[in-house]
Amino acid sequence: METDKWLTLDELAEYLKLSRTKLYRMAQEGKIPASKIGALWRFNRKEIDDWVTNQRPGGKASQGNENGSDREGT
Repeated sequence: METDKWLTLDELAEYLKLSRTKLYRMAQEGKIPASKIGALWRFNRKEIDDWVTNQRPGGKASQGNENGSDREGT
């Protein structure tokens, strides 16, 4: 699984240590980067890694700051 580019829902649940139900709901709501192929969800590992990094306090997504700076005036 380490080098797979695309993860299944089960693989992603194992990778992130989250429930399948939670991830399925997040994918349906567009809260996590995902692609739906037919009835199946697939997740790009790099997109997921970037998304997780941006979920950190002070990350780009939490600050809305494209340069990633978490200090005022920088």
